[in-house]
Amino acid sequence: MSPDGRALPGEPDEPAAASRPAADRPGALPTVDFAVDLSSHELLRRAHVLAALGSDWDPVATLRGEEAAYELLYSGLSAEQQRVYDELVSAGVLPRGGGGHAAA
Repeated sequence: MSPDGRALPGEPDEPAAASRPAADRPGALPTVDFAVDLSSHELLRRAHVLAALGSDWDPVATLRGEEAAYELLYSGLSAEQQRVYDELVSAGVLPRGGGGHAAA
């Protein structure tokens, strides 16, 4: 819609027309189903990712390192920072971490 409330070119003149299927609109082009199977590409992408990570990649050690970094990031907070952190956790913005102290 234009600022003065008129329909712009290509827009339906009435709101109900927008809810009608495209094939039912005057002058509408026929629709065509289009599907692409990316399964084989996804398998190739995963193979390349694993090859790039290398044979010495340890996912468990990586996860432990991420958890330790997360604990360190939110350790030693001031009282105000801890209050904000607790609010963000209770709101679901941040996941609940450890006890707020750096990993030993």
